[in-house]
Amino acid sequence: MTEQPTQETIDRWHRYFAIEGNNGAWDLISKKDRTPSENQEMLNLAYAAAFHWSKIGTPVNTARAEITLAHVHALQRHGALAITYAQRCLDFFENQESADWDIAFAHLEMALAASVIGDTDLHARHYALAEKLGTAIKEEEDRKIFLDELGRIPGPPV
Repeated sequence: MTEQPTQETIDRWHRYFAIEGNNGAWDLISKKDRTPSENQEMLNLAYAAAFHWSKIGTPVNTARAEITLAHVHALQRHGALAITYAQRCLDFFENQESADWDIAFAHLEMALAASVIGDTDLHARHYALAEKLGTAIKEEEDRKIFLDELGRIPGPPV
């Protein structure tokens, strides 16, 4: 019989797979053209990250996993799921002391999800907030990452 891993080892595995799933999903998110297989992998990675964070993460980790899920579902035109996850992470970050980039990303996800469901008012409101909050992110690298992602989502109609 094989020796069972300790809880500490299992927790390290959960953390490893949570990080790898999240990073893998965002690598595919930032890819300009994805194949149907890559779209499925992106979705699987986002859910895998969320699962593993649910085992060992903090509420912030869970909310960040929901940002990824909102983004992936929006990219795949799953409007109802995108809005659900975007609203959950926005509710969390607006009601907690949060990093500036977390709040900006939560608004970005609401804007993206709103564009998928065709709600132009919701999209415009959250896009403007995301842009305002994103340009005010203090850390230069975090601001650049955010603004790069903002540039990949559609802005409100002019």
